[in-house]
Amino acid sequence: MLLLAIESSGLVASVALMTEDKLIGEYTTNFKKTHSQTLLPMLDEVVRMTGISLDSVDAIVISGGPGSFTGLRIGAATAKGLGLALDKPLVNVPTVDAMAYNLYGTEQIICPIMDARRQQVYTGLYTFEGKDFRVLCREKAVGIEEIVQEINGMGKPVVFLGDGVPVHKNYIEEHTQVPCSFAPPHLNAQRAGALAALGKLYFEAGCVETADQHVPEYLRLSQAERELMERQKREKQS
Repeated sequence: MLLLAIESSGLVASVALMTEDKLIGEYTTNFKKTHSQTLLPMLDEVVRMTGISLDSVDAIVISGGPGSFTGLRIGAATAKGLGLALDKPLVNVPTVDAMAYNLYGTEQIICPIMDARRQQVYTGLYTFEGKDFRVLCREKAVGIEEIVQEINGMGKPVVFLGDGVPVHKNYIEEHTQVPCSFAPPHLNAQRAGALAALGKLYFEAGCVETADQHVPEYLRLSQAERELMERQKREKQS
């Protein structure tokens, strides 16, 4: 088995090649360049350094959202284009699921939080039971106070990660009533390696789709769509 993973749901751009038991190559950046500038050059570099032809991959694992609207569209376009050109299936993995998989093996509740702005976060709740990855709460867009309240009700230690941590860390520390911690920098953000590792489980379970079928999961309307709806609402009222 050979999987290509593409991650572009947030500030991080990351690509990886993984076999059944080895992460062959991973290229990750977390800087200020756009994904349209980084993804394809990074992919070319990983292919060049490993000497592996993309024709030999069995599937393309894509971070399917939620996340940045622009980032998800760029990642989806890249994965769909490769899937069509190479005639390969896609494996759609929810972004926050793959983030949680960074913390493989922890007994704590895992809470990824991506800054969704407008006082909201993209989040979910996860844990491991031995080697088994458990989804306690699927991905959703909510206020930080709502997810903290939900965690308090579970009564178990929690570890937070994601780009929403710097934005909401003070609130989390003040209002979380269970022991809480924060993932270190090397485990705090999206990584194509973790995406590929979780995508492997999806692929083995037969959870694949065609390039034509793939649609990113935004969870909420874009700013342009919200502004259009608000304008249409005002026009109807006038």
